[in-house]
Amino acid sequence: MPLAPDRMDYLPIIDRPVIKWPNNARVAFWVSPNIEHYEYLPTFDGKRNPWPRSPYPDVQGYSHFDYGNRVGFWRMLEVLDTYNIRCTVSLSLSVLYHFPEVAEAMISRKWDFMSHGFYNTEYISTLDEAGERAYLRDNLETFKRYTGRRLKGFFGPSASCTDRTPDLLAEYGFVYSSDFMHDDQPMPIKVKSGRLVSVPYTVETNDGPILRTFADNDYFVRICRAQFDQLYEEGAESGRVMCLAIHPCWTGQPHRIGYLDNVLNYIMSHDCVWQTTADEMAEYYMTNYYDAVAAHPATLRI
Repeated sequence: MPLAPDRMDYLPIIDRPVIKWPNNARVAFWVSPNIEHYEYLPTFDGKRNPWPRSPYPDVQGYSHFDYGNRVGFWRMLEVLDTYNIRCTVSLSLSVLYHFPEVAEAMISRKWDFMSHGFYNTEYISTLDEAGERAYLRDNLETFKRYTGRRLKGFFGPSASCTDRTPDLLAEYGFVYSSDFMHDDQPMPIKVKSGRLVSVPYTVETNDGPILRTFADNDYFVRICRAQFDQLYEEGAESGRVMCLAIHPCWTGQPHRIGYLDNVLNYIMSHDCVWQTTADEMAEYYMTNYYDAVAAHPATLRI
């Protein structure tokens, strides 16, 4: 029986087509800086309050994220450059026109981008189909206008989506979504037409949930290294994916930036690591494994 929402077949990792990453890498490692913009006076959609701590404006909340774009981003950039990391930015598209210096720094490094909506205080969960279609078209057109490139990935703003989002993403030519986080490998997503791949993002090796909860920097380093070690061991049999998700308002703080250096130094010192982007990974998977993995569940059914 299919499991709701029947977007992906249940396919236990112990019985799948074996994945081999380029150059026989064990782990496809991608780094996703969340370069976001939060509105000072957002519009409440009646369902999810962007600033629930206080009546608008929540100056403290707003300014914390604003620090990331003013200061933390640039501090983080120095460390990423040290290890020649090509990032996949989870991008609030409004950054392209609100913070052109930040945009230019990312574009000049030839980073890849997945849309994270326009503002992280503006959600898509309450949009009807016409509204969501218009929203996705605006995503594509805005990104093209400011970068000259096609947008290939999508991660809903503040992880918001609707039940039709994957179908519309495939229809509008997106290659991958990172809203689903329930695997250590990419997976085909069932859509009404076309194709769409899930590239695993993370809320585990993600500075947001960890550092804003209890701010244990040493713990964050330990779990990132432990996550990598286990995936690296398993990846000897079939390739695995590790995502490191960071935010300039947390990792870019003066007392935390050294921990990013620690984690990257550890991971990048290993052989058999494919430091890649979500765009590259999704396209490689689409070309080499999508068909075999999509067909495999039928062979397991009794």
